[in-house]
Amino acid sequence: MSGTHTGNPVAARVRRLEERLIADGLVTDGELDAVLTAVLDGASPLNGARIVARAWTDAGFRDRLLADANGALPEVGLSMAGGLQEQRLKVVANSPGRHNVLVCTLCSCYPVALLGPSPSWYKSEAYRSRVVREPRAVLAEFGFDVPETTEITVWDSSAESRYLVLPRRPDGTEELSEEELAGLVTREGLIGTAAV
Repeated sequence: MSGTHTGNPVAARVRRLEERLIADGLVTDGELDAVLTAVLDGASPLNGARIVARAWTDAGFRDRLLADANGALPEVGLSMAGGLQEQRLKVVANSPGRHNVLVCTLCSCYPVALLGPSPSWYKSEAYRSRVVREPRAVLAEFGFDVPETTEITVWDSSAESRYLVLPRRPDGTEELSEEELAGLVTREGLIGTAAV
């Protein structure tokens, strides 16, 4: 994690905190790097897509995933462990009458292991503040028009809890394999700023 981050004020603040922890003898640069490596190792939106595709093809897995996501993840070889502690994951399913969208209003908490590094817009103050107040307008700016008859629920992540959206399976995909279905799922669909 060494190096300077003059162009990014958040990165610069994080580095100052890291340097203070190192100076106080609480951690080494190597230990910080090891934590970051563990968190990012294998982190990809493909993980979330695999979860969704399994839920679309296996009703039992879908039920277990919605009831206890942390307990269901090992069935697809994944977990929310990584870093310092396991984070609680809640999967929220879209339906014809409800669309879910994710945000972290305080910072940018996000299920990195399942979605890869968060997009820059997810961290922006504009997204974090507006999606809570006017989710339909924000989704429209992403090119995703949610019907007026569909209720939108905004889920606010925290340091302990993360969310993942289970998009609705697209019509006409009954003949697709689980792998082909996973190829339809986007990171934006897993956050809720796209249909899939």
